[in-house]
Amino acid sequence: MPREYCISWDELHRNTRALAKQLLAEGREYHGIVGIARGGLIPATLLAREMGIRLIDTLCIASYEHTAQGEASVLKGMPGEDGNGWLLVDDLVDTGNTANIARALLPKAYFVAIYAKPQGKPLADAFVKEVDQDLWLHFPWDTDGTAYIKPLAE
Repeated sequence: MPREYCISWDELHRNTRALAKQLLAEGREYHGIVGIARGGLIPATLLAREMGIRLIDTLCIASYEHTAQGEASVLKGMPGEDGNGWLLVDDLVDTGNTANIARALLPKAYFVAIYAKPQGKPLADAFVKEVDQDLWLHFPWDTDGTAYIKPLAE
């Protein structure tokens, strides 16, 4: 079993704001943000607020189940888009499985993540914090603050 760490809402917000500052300092202009559902949706919303971007869309790729990474599948793409002018956001770039699919779908998007593991780090154009490959991150929407909690639908 890998080591585990629960990210708090405050920590996530702080790190996302740090990414927004970094992106604003780069001076690129984006006409919209694409959050990779589900993990990238909250960071995408926070980035949109901090960067003054109103247009938000989603790219839905399923690859995780609690503590296991499975085969990825695209549930919703962005037909007709190549990603030009879009900021593509995920919470974490881990093995690069999801990132590779997202990059293939939107090859001209600027891809960012809040957290990056060594295997996935080369796929991100920007990120805020690197974490160990064997560290399993629990995001605040999946925990009670101290441990993973099952969704009500389970």
